[in-house]
Amino acid sequence: MRLGYNTNGFAHHRLEHAITILAELGYQSVAISLDHHALSPYEPDCPRQLERVRRLLEQNGLRCVIETGARFLLDPRRKHQPTLISSAASARLRRLDFLIRAVDIAAELGADCVSFWSGGADDEAGREEHLRRLMDGCRKVIDHTDSRGVRLGFEPEPGMFIDALSGFEELRRELNHPLFGLTIDIGHLQVNEEPPIAGHLERFADCVFNVHIEDARRGVHEHLMFGEGEIDFAPVMRALAGCPRDPGVHVELSRHSHEAVRIADQALQFLKNLL
Repeated sequence: MRLGYNTNGFAHHRLEHAITILAELGYQSVAISLDHHALSPYEPDCPRQLERVRRLLEQNGLRCVIETGARFLLDPRRKHQPTLISSAASARLRRLDFLIRAVDIAAELGADCVSFWSGGADDEAGREEHLRRLMDGCRKVIDHTDSRGVRLGFEPEPGMFIDALSGFEELRRELNHPLFGLTIDIGHLQVNEEPPIAGHLERFADCVFNVHIEDARRGVHEHLMFGEGEIDFAPVMRALAGCPRDPGVHVELSRHSHEAVRIADQALQFLKNLL
């Protein structure tokens, strides 16, 4: 099992410094959240940054995944907008273009997958129309990723259009593609799925490409440090060890960036003790 950390929890660090620190702490994987000053595909020097990051990952023996959940990268005024289900076709195309660029970055880095979500609706078109837009966008991303050989990990996110595993199941059934799998967030399972968490991991084990992990409380979407929530992690880690795709398990504590190094160190020790 490869333990990793999401760079959205190092928001006040340069990306290269975050990667170096995580390697020094003993992590084996990095979830790179594309953002301003973190391999943004819209920066003119992105190719040069990409080469530096690729070498740094190789030098430190780190694997990676690419995360696309930056809050204000595409719109400085609206969090997580636009999305694949936005009302305006031009807005949907902007998100699609970003995801395609993320796939290209992942291919250059040899990343294990690109992680993305549905986003939330900005109109009242209804579920069928929102699902149609999402399916259309996902198919276009899949068409591109087919040529690059990059896996896609779709993440159900509380508060978004696809917020639970049942929604992912519907997408997976309709899209039916081997490169389309699941980014599963342990805290999200605690928030809005029926217990036990390990049962969901066992049920979806064959399609888990990427894992986010943190503590949480039932019904409250807040990423907490281990020990501050309600999750019993011993059975969770046993279930993750049985996932045949060998996904990276990435700590996601974006609100802890002000004490990133200490929190990353403590999180790794917590998880290692469970192993």
